[in-house]
Amino acid sequence: MKLVSFRQGETESFGAVINNGVVDLKKKFNNEFADLKTFLERVNVEDLNIDANDVHFSFEDVSLLPVIPNPEKIICVGLNYHAHVEECGEKETATPVVFFRYATSQIGHEENLILPKESSNLDFEGEIAVVIGKGGRRISVEDAYDHIAGYACYNDGSVRDWQLRTSQWGPGKNFDGTGGFGPWMVTRGEINDGEVLSLETRVNGEVMQSTTTNLLIFSIPELIAFISTFTTLKPGDVIVTGTPGGVGLKREPQLFLKDGDVVEIEVSKIGTLRNTVKAE
Repeated sequence: MKLVSFRQGETESFGAVINNGVVDLKKKFNNEFADLKTFLERVNVEDLNIDANDVHFSFEDVSLLPVIPNPEKIICVGLNYHAHVEECGEKETATPVVFFRYATSQIGHEENLILPKESSNLDFEGEIAVVIGKGGRRISVEDAYDHIAGYACYNDGSVRDWQLRTSQWGPGKNFDGTGGFGPWMVTRGEINDGEVLSLETRVNGEVMQSTTTNLLIFSIPELIAFISTFTTLKPGDVIVTGTPGGVGLKREPQLFLKDGDVVEIEVSKIGTLRNTVKAE
């Protein structure tokens, strides 16, 4: 099942995508749940029984928001593909490299990716996001998949000069409107646990990044186990699992995004996240 957060007119809601329509789950459940995050806290999405007769809107009549517009935590992982470690001239670490994003940095599918006026160094980073469905602390690797609600595409857009001007990456990862998250969350039951997924990033139709998840240094269960050691994971939290090689910063010549560029992140069995760059 595909779950989305969306805007229809002046109203924000969340729902399920069925064929080319959207079931408004907020309406279907009589406004019992304020948003998708709250829904995940209280409902096992694998138990949902929804069909085409429940559709409220055509897909074209809604604007998609970030899958989880208001996560408590967005936990990102850096240097988690061998090729990206190599192109950055780094060494693999014994534990994951972790940093954080704010919810205000996120945009939904087909929303504009903002090139801030303070920089011309906006870069793309295609990634797979994991959405937590069942919270927990000190989750074991063996139990990790049971805590996943689903998966989505993510563009961990990075303002490189701001990222690299200090030893901490936070400033370059948190400019408003630089992180694409969508178009929807595909629920865990649609993808076999541990199934190898392909990830591709395209800019104006040209492939920039291409990999498969069996090349991750730290697997998704290992990331959940590590992260839940130092913080309690909660439903709606987002773990962004890392980008492969091919980022614009490390190309010869360097390739940064400019006004009008179209960035697509495609993940097998999930879909394609698309955003157009808009200079501030």
